[in-house]
Amino acid sequence: MRIIGGTHKRRQIHVPANLPVRPTTDLAKEALFNILVNHFDLEAITVLDLFAGTGNITYEFASRGAQGVTSIDLEFRCVNFIRKTAAELGFEAVLSFRSDAFRFLRNNETRYDLIFCDPPYDLQGVEEIPRIVAERNLLKPGGWLVLEHSKNYNFEGYELFSEQRKYGQVNFSIFAVPE
Repeated sequence: MRIIGGTHKRRQIHVPANLPVRPTTDLAKEALFNILVNHFDLEAITVLDLFAGTGNITYEFASRGAQGVTSIDLEFRCVNFIRKTAAELGFEAVLSFRSDAFRFLRNNETRYDLIFCDPPYDLQGVEEIPRIVAERNLLKPGGWLVLEHSKNYNFEGYELFSEQRKYGQVNFSIFAVPE
């Protein structure tokens, strides 16, 4: 795994083989960040990374200067890996917590500029995430929820749905709050 942009561009991250993860592919990550840099000033945003896994997306935002990145994962080994790696890379803006993503969304009071969510493709209840984010008003004006998912989901018609992008087997549905 590597960081593709920012201060730590091309930095390799060596992920332990025992982490139960499916990181976002470099192709999809590059495409996503090409979209994001054209919509956001990445140095001025706060980010929530749900189902953070290896921290792949967290490090990308931190490397690009995000004001704050909160990483949530249920797996204790993933949270420890993110904390250790963020410290090694000097990413002081990264906070990582062990929590169920759904519980975190339901109990969180913080609003974010961007929420990135990469749940396991076979996880039950994925379709509830955009609804919870909208109901709980977890995005700032102009904020986005980017939900990575398999081709089995179609979020058109959901509140705040903006567009869907496909990169190989990876699909991103974007939900946008008006400014």
